[in-house]
Formats: sequence, C-alpha cells, structure tokens
Amino acid sequence: MSEKQNPKEFYEKLRTQLYETAIWPSEYLYKFIVKSDNKKIAEIEALFNNIGAVINTIESKNGKYTSVSVHVLMKDPDAVISKYKEVAENVEGVISL
Repeated sequence: MSEKQNPKEFYEKLRTQLYETAIWPSEYLYKFIVKSDNKKIAEIEALFNNIGAVINTIESKNGKYTSVSVHVLMKDPDAVISKYKEVAENVEGVISL
C-alpha cells in the first residue's frame, strides 16, 4: 500500500481481489520489507507463530533492508487483511507488499 492510498479503499480492493482469485481457505504469501534489524524481523515472525507459517528472509545487497516472506494457510480474505493490519500496527516502519 502506498502512503498516498486510503487504507480503507486499499483493503476493500484487496478483499475483492482475494475473493475473486482464490478458493478459501487458501495458501497466502505475505511479503514485508523492514530495515535489517533482528528485533523487527522477530516481531514479524512472532505475529505468525503457531499458525503453521513458513518464513524466509533475504537481506538486500547492501544489508540495509530485509525482505520477509511468509507462506501460510489463511481461512479467508478477512483473515489475510486482519494479519496485514496487525503487522502494520505492531512493527514500526514495515512496508507491506
């Protein structure tokens, strides 16, 4: 979500797209970018604990940022959006892709 985009509109559009493109429950891939800080990465990982998530991290070439990919089975688009909001509220400076 870009900074100029209205969050409510963004999430409504995402919800519609998710309902149209998948059969739920479905495997979903979250992608986040954070500054390369073990604490921030751990905060993201903690939000996906105990739900069967497979988490991979890749540091940028210069080591300044880390990409965090989370593969997880989600029950419906509302659960996907809820998790995006939870990450945004709990991890300062995270970029959701």
